Amino acid sequence: MSSLAQPFSAAAGAAAYRWWALIALALAQFLVVLDASIVNIALPSLGQELRLDTNTLSWVITAYVLPFGGLLLLGGRLADRYGHRRLFAAGVAGFVAASAAAGLASSGTWLLAARAVQGASAALLAPAALALLTRLFPEPRDRAKALGIWGAVAGIGSAAGVLLGGVLTSAFGWPSVFYVNVPVGLLVLAVIPFLVPRDRPGRRESLDMTGAALVTAGIVALVAGLSEAERAGWTSPWTLTLAGASLALLAAFIRIERRTANPLMPLSVFRIKSVTGGNLAMFLIGGATTGLFFALSVFMQQVLHYDAMKAGLTQLPLAGALVAIAGAVPAIVKRFGTRRTLAGSLLLFAAGLAWLSMAQSDASFAADLLGPSLAIGIGLGGAFVAGTELAVSGVSDGEAGLASGLVNTSQQIGGAIGLAALATISSSRTNALSGMGVGESQALTGGFAWAFLGAAVFAVLGAVIVLTIKSRNKEGGGGHD
Repeated sequence: MSSLAQPFSAAAGAAAYRWWALIALALAQFLVVLDASIVNIALPSLGQELRLDTNTLSWVITAYVLPFGGLLLLGGRLADRYGHRRLFAAGVAGFVAASAAAGLASSGTWLLAARAVQGASAALLAPAALALLTRLFPEPRDRAKALGIWGAVAGIGSAAGVLLGGVLTSAFGWPSVFYVNVPVGLLVLAVIPFLVPRDRPGRRESLDMTGAALVTAGIVALVAGLSEAERAGWTSPWTLTLAGASLALLAAFIRIERRTANPLMPLSVFRIKSVTGGNLAMFLIGGATTGLFFALSVFMQQVLHYDAMKAGLTQLPLAGALVAIAGAVPAIVKRFGTRRTLAGSLLLFAAGLAWLSMAQSDASFAADLLGPSLAIGIGLGGAFVAGTELAVSGVSDGEAGLASGLVNTSQQIGGAIGLAALATISSSRTNALSGMGVGESQALTGGFAWAFLGAAVFAVLGAVIVLTIKSRNKEGGGGHD
């Protein structure tokens, strides 16, 4: 038994408190996912007060998910080296401090810097939290239940962010969407020492800082290139330069990972087909989800002229459907298998997005938005739970931390790239329609329709990949098939 596992098996009270520990860990994960979406409803009022244009507003989201996704693998390695509970606590503390700083922001630069620190802190706590979960629940049946709850929390956080963002912005102003993290984070910091035993640091292996720098720089260059394409066009010299730099940096990262003794991301893990399929699916889910909530929030406020409160409350059916289905997913997986459940959920998610793309500038909620919202919520809830389970299945205990970091990395990097791509597609379509003499409201509607359809394409691709890449094993529950 590894030294990391010994404290958990030796602590007599760990089993009695592990479900409470799961609540605390999941609560921290909820904040991490929530912060990628809760800001969406607050963007118009935030942009007006801080004088930020639409392109800069998208970076309020991107400044968070980029360092989050880019540093997750490094965060997982640091947790393995210095102790999962210690890094989890450090990540929560940094997240709380950065959230308070974001709420106090008086300029766009200040806000974006605080959001970047939030993302970096999330990259410390998220993989440590999921690794702690796998240690606390070594039995396959209990671990499946715990992972089901974990995946549901991720989906609920994305959906609830828009709802809470609307309520908080309307009642207390945009800084409240950041301040809400402070008391919750402090509560988690207070209870976690009593619920999770201290784990021993791992071996002091050298850290792959070169790999971390290359992958983070490559992702930043890719997202910046997509954002530049929105402003200057796909063939502009700066867009092409950033795209080329991204490809070169990511290729160098792969070359380094193949040669270094202690790689940040051992490429051998992708020989496990469930890990490969699950992470590709979570990458596309992240892209579709982040783009969806950004576009839907702006569509409701700029085109349908909903205020922040109404825009948030109209997300309640989506969030409710997601919560309802999340609890049923483990039973569905047991009957049909993880892979089929995930593919079916993604196709339903895509159908809801395609339905939403038909909404016009005079759409009513009951007739045009309620149905798509329910389909999206059900599909997204199933996809988050099944996707998380697939991505961490089939790995050894020694690879649990790596798998945990990978699934979070895939989702967050997918979110950053998906948002940049869908925002660029939407803006290009809107500008094209405006150039044809179409009115502003109709042009915006046409642009958002393309964003929703683009997100649907992401979901369909995810379903195709999951059905194409079969697992090499049949472990757990109803098996992956």
